[in-house]
Amino acid sequence: MKSISTLCLALLALQLSAQVKLDKAQLVEKSNPFYDSIVEKNEMFEAKTSTPQKVLKMDFSNVDYPKSLSDYKMAKGVQLPISQGETGTCWCFASTSFFEAEVKRLTDKDVDLSELYSVYWQYVEKAREYVRTRGESVFEEGSEGNATQIMMKKYGAVPAYAYTGLKNGQPFHDHKPLIREMQGYLKSVKQSNAWNEDVVIATIKSILNFYLGVPPTQIEVSSVKMTPQEYLKIVLKLDPDNYVDFMSFANEPYWTKAEYAVPDNWWHSKEYNNVPLDVFMDIIKRAAKNGISLSIGGDNSNEPGMYNKLGVCMIPSFDIPSAYIDENARLFRFLNGTTTDDHGMLLMGYAEKSNGMWFLIKDSGSGGHNNTNAKGYWFMHEDYVKLKMTTITVPKDFVKDLLVKIK
Repeated sequence: MKSISTLCLALLALQLSAQVKLDKAQLVEKSNPFYDSIVEKNEMFEAKTSTPQKVLKMDFSNVDYPKSLSDYKMAKGVQLPISQGETGTCWCFASTSFFEAEVKRLTDKDVDLSELYSVYWQYVEKAREYVRTRGESVFEEGSEGNATQIMMKKYGAVPAYAYTGLKNGQPFHDHKPLIREMQGYLKSVKQSNAWNEDVVIATIKSILNFYLGVPPTQIEVSSVKMTPQEYLKIVLKLDPDNYVDFMSFANEPYWTKAEYAVPDNWWHSKEYNNVPLDVFMDIIKRAAKNGISLSIGGDNSNEPGMYNKLGVCMIPSFDIPSAYIDENARLFRFLNGTTTDDHGMLLMGYAEKSNGMWFLIKDSGSGGHNNTNAKGYWFMHEDYVKLKMTTITVPKDFVKDLLVKIK
């Protein structure tokens, strides 16, 4: 009797298992709409209760300034503005634009060059200097425009399509994680006193390769393969030695070469030709009138005479009247830190108005891209250049009459 009951139970279990339906799994998007609504409403509450930040700005309603690109006489061969993203690489975007314009001026070719190719090798050379100085050299994102000349001379140049420095689908450059990882590594090198240059450079390159990609050692132009150095000489026909830098600061003797004493001049270049302010301004104005672009650097911080919605830069009289802008006012602001070396741009055109000369400035930073009249540009009055712009890069043949005076 017991065996029959056991058999019945077994048959019943088998019958039930045959009727069990197996559940299926699927992937769905993770969501928490209620929590999302909490976050959204809290953010809305904070936005309503926080006090909007206000900054002092000049009133431009009665200012006679150029209001569109058509008001300017522009240099040829300048590519359209592009964004440097979240990086401190304005120095290379500005100087690369300058060399693109130079190729057009010298060869009548239109070229679009890679900024990030020079940026890659700049980081490598900064790491090399960091090892040489045992960690005393600056290792940051910034640099000066003439660094691009140095990188071109050593590593050549490549077209933009050959090296973007962007990962697939990445909309903007973002070097925050890149610089954080490189700085962290170099800090560990300094702490452990591990100054093996080959190892350090190899490690820095591996980090750069991950974030920016491996730079090409060979490119193809019109079905012809060549190295970056060959592209520089054969196609671009550029000689980096044919360009010089000028500044104007009264704390150094005029008509001499001197160091531009800012952190971004990390290799302490003493190749800046220091000239009086009237000569500095004359170079800029003559170049603009002759259709020559200039790589220009200086202070592009939140000045009261800068309004990015209009794209206007000028010096208001409540800051300093135009007649009082001289070498002393310029040096005073540079030494007390109210004029900083924070941005590189391209001066690429000019316009004459009732209140003086205005310059068209191409900007890779976010400021110029807010200009509703001309996205990616600033309209900069000559007084702003005179007081706040600190350095320029110029073709040597254009200033050969001045160079003979430099001691």
